[in-house]
Amino acid sequence: MILMNLKNVSMGYGGPLLLENINLQIEQGERISLIGRNGEGKSTLIKILMGEISPDHGSVGISQGIRRACLSQEVPEEIRGRVFDVVAGGYGDAANTLSKFYQTSQLISRNEDPSLFRKLEDFQQTLDETDGWKMEQKVNQVVTRLSLEPNAVFDHLSAGLKRRVLLAKALVSDPDLLLLDEPTNHLDIRAIEYLEEYLASYSGTLLFVTHDRMFLKKLATRIIEMDRGSLFHWKCNYETYLKRKESDISSEEKQNATFDKKLAKEEKWIRQGVKARRTRNEGRVRELEKMRELRKQRRYQIGSVRLNAQEAEKSGKLVIEAEQIVFQWDGRDIVRDFSTTILRGDKVGIIGPNGVGKTTLLKILLGEIPPTHGTLRLGARVHVAYFDQLRARLDENKTVQDNICNGNDMIIVNQKPRHVIGYLQDFLFTPDRARSPVRTLSGGERNRLLLAALFAKESNVLVMDEPTNDLDMETLELLEDLLLNYAGTLLLISHDRTFLNNVVTSTMVFEEMGKVTEYVGGYDDWIAQRSSVISVEKQGLLAKKPANTKKFAKKLSFNEQRELNSLPGKIETLEKEQAMLYDVMSDPNFYQKEGAEILSIKERAEALEQMLEEAFARWEQLESKT
Repeated sequence: MILMNLKNVSMGYGGPLLLENINLQIEQGERISLIGRNGEGKSTLIKILMGEISPDHGSVGISQGIRRACLSQEVPEEIRGRVFDVVAGGYGDAANTLSKFYQTSQLISRNEDPSLFRKLEDFQQTLDETDGWKMEQKVNQVVTRLSLEPNAVFDHLSAGLKRRVLLAKALVSDPDLLLLDEPTNHLDIRAIEYLEEYLASYSGTLLFVTHDRMFLKKLATRIIEMDRGSLFHWKCNYETYLKRKESDISSEEKQNATFDKKLAKEEKWIRQGVKARRTRNEGRVRELEKMRELRKQRRYQIGSVRLNAQEAEKSGKLVIEAEQIVFQWDGRDIVRDFSTTILRGDKVGIIGPNGVGKTTLLKILLGEIPPTHGTLRLGARVHVAYFDQLRARLDENKTVQDNICNGNDMIIVNQKPRHVIGYLQDFLFTPDRARSPVRTLSGGERNRLLLAALFAKESNVLVMDEPTNDLDMETLELLEDLLLNYAGTLLLISHDRTFLNNVVTSTMVFEEMGKVTEYVGGYDDWIAQRSSVISVEKQGLLAKKPANTKKFAKKLSFNEQRELNSLPGKIETLEKEQAMLYDVMSDPNFYQKEGAEILSIKERAEALEQMLEEAFARWEQLESKT
């Protein structure tokens, strides 16, 4: 059964058309993933499918009686009330009766007015007749699974929580056609897994936009790609799509090259001398004019973001050392008894439910928040660049350009001056867009601007709090490549499971209230190790030990234990001397000293680096035995 049918639909807002004579047929039971670069028009197509906007040209057909529901990227300003009432609003008019029933129940608890009891009975009868109690059960189920507080006031929620409430509203009514625009944004892993489970068994038709590749792989039965105003249909899974797409791009490039070669040949012919013009073939001239028009109409793909992190001087081998950290807030343990050692080059992911304290842990590790108990030590020469989940580091009223260089025209990139407009073009900002205020940017553009600001700063420690929201998949893959090749240290909070698998070397996981456990590897490695530990615990062979506890640990000898205890102090002494030498060498007058003195200081700095490497290697060797 065909639910919706778009024929020769075109839509634009000035400049090249976002949608150009597209055709789309949506059939019952399909799970369609709509993919494409940021700015290609995915959200516009969803608004057309919902009937929120009309196309400039073409027709939109919908089967009679089809119910549609949508989660958009923007939060409507007019929504008011409790979370329960907003979610129940997905049922339409029937939700009003349920909401009034609960409001009347609360009034009765404070005021025993007989008229209220009569109203309550009327509402109860209506709910009985309309099967309203099942509706209440479904609302409570979805609210609970998405970790929402039913009595919270919608206006008082963060933007992320508001989108989660609107997602619940879209889910409760079980529409025939469910349209989701980036549904995993601001959801933690547990909520994403619930959503995947729900949608996998959903009997209706689903069309969704997502940057979450694991979410896409698990759900999509058909892929529609938006590219330069056109739709391309792929009746396959995501892995097959990637292979076919690569082949298509190669074929398109060859066809364009052949066309351009022929056009150049015909242009050369038309410019020949008088003799050639006398014998000119008019049909050939007309064919050339057609080729010129086709060449003029050709639309190129949007360029790729060019990511290049500026790396500062190397940090010390030790970047962060935390021992028995405890952080309490309002009488509650946010972090308890947490110890870790982060070395230069480590790439650490942090996983946990929303609101559990992941960002707080980051700030503790960076020394921005002092722990309630325990000790924290930062290594030498640590230069941090911070990617903020809440975009708080962007000034809404300033232009894109001024957010990068604060009114200057030039920016220093890898020790070389560069015009800020050219730098921003690496992040797909046109000159006009670079002069626009930040408040006019989309979510994807804000993320690209924050990346531009981040990589304009020299660093040897990158801290990224949910960097993947609103980025298209191509930019995500480029960001992954950059982080994999980054020589410094990475601390990353993310709910993107594929991103974690591809980037991090270890994970810190909030598994209980305040309890953080470390695992080797990314998301899949954590799941495998956790499952292994649970299996062994069930057999009574392990009593709640961390997953990386060694089963047959050897005990240290007396001398080895004494050596291990002395190593932190030894390393600290070496790093202090190293830092002092680096300060001396960074002085502009350093190279005015005697040659022998310059050589002596450089040799000592190199020796200290070698001694530190050996000390850390020995420390790791001894700790592996404990």
